[in-house]
Amino acid sequence: MELQKNPQHIVWLDVVRFVAMFTVVCCHCTDPFNFYPGTPPNIGEIKLWGAIYGALLRPCVPLFVMITGALLLPVRGEISVFYKKRIPRVLWPFLIWSVIYNLFPWITGVLGIKPEVILDFFPYSGEEVMRQSLPVSLDYIAQIPFNFSIVDVHMWYIYLLIGLYLYLPVFSAWVEKASEKGKRWFLYIWGASLFIPYLMEFVSHYLFGTCSWNAYGLFYYFAGFNGYLLLGHYLGKGNDWSVGKTLAVVVPLFLIGYLATFIGFRYMTSDPNVSEEGMELFFTYCSPNVMLMTAAIFLLMQKVRITSPLICRALANLTKLGFGVYCVHYFFVGPSYL
Repeated sequence: MELQKNPQHIVWLDVVRFVAMFTVVCCHCTDPFNFYPGTPPNIGEIKLWGAIYGALLRPCVPLFVMITGALLLPVRGEISVFYKKRIPRVLWPFLIWSVIYNLFPWITGVLGIKPEVILDFFPYSGEEVMRQSLPVSLDYIAQIPFNFSIVDVHMWYIYLLIGLYLYLPVFSAWVEKASEKGKRWFLYIWGASLFIPYLMEFVSHYLFGTCSWNAYGLFYYFAGFNGYLLLGHYLGKGNDWSVGKTLAVVVPLFLIGYLATFIGFRYMTSDPNVSEEGMELFFTYCSPNVMLMTAAIFLLMQKVRITSPLICRALANLTKLGFGVYCVHYFFVGPSYL
């Protein structure tokens, strides 16, 4: 009945959101394979499958951003109303769950649980967290306004999301007036900016006017996740392609993006001295290879047709819980990996 009362409800976007939810959880579950400690006899196999799955799952976060652009651009109504409606919906759960994650090591100590259990839940947390110290937890909590901690790494996305919400009404003013050609030109320039991580790695660290005293170069104002916002808005209007034509377009796009991601990641990690930035280079969300995979999935999901009211309701209800799933799932990553 809710779906019938809301003719604007877009079922295929629920499907995209489900795919994004599923892949972001799987992405975090496969990360430990790529950062596996020690040198067991099957370490090569472990890291191979970590790369296979890790590369496959990179569209997870960009899909969320594209959904935001498809649903919210252009923003309607007063900017203050938009902020009051959107930001508290993510800010308060974010703060509550960040505090819970950061208190978790101390709580395990109060309960008399051995420190090694913390590493079972957060494999990357390290010795400081294993002290199970209240001052350590409080220090992490005090840093929440500035950044995430080692035990709530996945909260990086909420800082990004709130930033996108702050930016949306401003960006929306242009989107609403821009022609389709103008939007395409923005996407072309944004597409060029996606190559910057690779140019910085293989050509020069400083590019297009950036230097030690200036981080804002030529493409800075077109770079980042705002491109995914516009891409979601632009592609979210749907297309009249047949399923066959859609597959003919999206399959090559996805395969090109996936192969570039997988091969590039394997190349970088073949160097035992690779830096953390180098290891993440081909997994970067704002990169041409990840963009190709993300656009392919988004276009393909538009062709999903679900006629069953039961499945439509289940999808709608499940995706309503998506933010809660995102907040809580990191507690299950370590044990699931084990």
